[in-house]
Amino acid sequence: MVSNKQLSETQHEQQPLTVEQLNHGRRVFDFLKYGKPAFIISMILVAASIIIVLVKGFNLGLDFTGGTSIEITLSKPVELDLVRSKLQQAGYHDPIVQYYGSSHDIIIRLPPISGAEGNNIGTKLSNLMHQSIDEQSVVKRVEFVGPTVGAELAQDGILAILAALVCILIYIGIRFEWRFGTGAVVALAHDVIITVGYLSLFQRELDLTIIAALLSVIGYSLNDTIVVFDRIRENFRKIRRASPYDIMNISLTQTLSRTLMTSGTTLAVVMCLYIWGGSMLRGFSETLAIGILLGTISSIYVAAYMALKLGVNREHFMPPKIEAEGAEQDPIIR
Repeated sequence: MVSNKQLSETQHEQQPLTVEQLNHGRRVFDFLKYGKPAFIISMILVAASIIIVLVKGFNLGLDFTGGTSIEITLSKPVELDLVRSKLQQAGYHDPIVQYYGSSHDIIIRLPPISGAEGNNIGTKLSNLMHQSIDEQSVVKRVEFVGPTVGAELAQDGILAILAALVCILIYIGIRFEWRFGTGAVVALAHDVIITVGYLSLFQRELDLTIIAALLSVIGYSLNDTIVVFDRIRENFRKIRRASPYDIMNISLTQTLSRTLMTSGTTLAVVMCLYIWGGSMLRGFSETLAIGILLGTISSIYVAAYMALKLGVNREHFMPPKIEAEGAEQDPIIR
């Protein structure tokens, strides 16, 4: 006969555990409760970003369109608006004037200038600065980027982003599982497309520093996604008596503090770069800040949610030997 005590213990073991019990008594946030609406909103933003890019295009910088870049050192600080107005009065349309290093050093970017005028642009600008701004100004460097080189740089930038996404798909597919790999690549594409849509919407100048920022966004977002996926894989192997939905919510809750701390500290540094880094780094830091925010959201509501909808479960992460022997289970959740 089975004693009352044994019967009570058997019934207790058969009772389903709550997600808090599965998480060692700690609170579990139901992130995936809002997974569907968040995913739909994300896809709408992706579609809207693509439409914006097709309609408005990009404000391409000299790195891609070609043009002339002149670095000038002055003996005294000068207002950029003054330099800009003098250039426009001299017939140079749409000049870009920025500080670099200090208020004594400026960089002037001009659209492509053809013919002999383009060949003597350094001398002409030097004379203009001497006559109207600063007699002791010195032209440090004159650099010309042709339209052909600019087109090649644009093509190389696009190929670099696509190659990064393909390599990430292969890496995640090998390290984790193809469902996770698909979710990760869709999340990264989501981050890049929406960021690019923002740049197109507000006509931010697109140059090589922006391409570098986009590649940095891919790396940062991937790192965040891998941390989440690694915890999900670990919990799938440890927790037997829970659904994939609950396991993912537990994993997302366990990595939440790490996500908030890393994203918060990185954003703080990027904002310092935006405020005090000067105009030359403003586009880079702005792009990076938007990408970090998107990457934090997409690791939960795009990557993890998509993996769940693709049917990821415990069997996908259990080696045959461990699954057969039932090795190493968490004592709370056996």
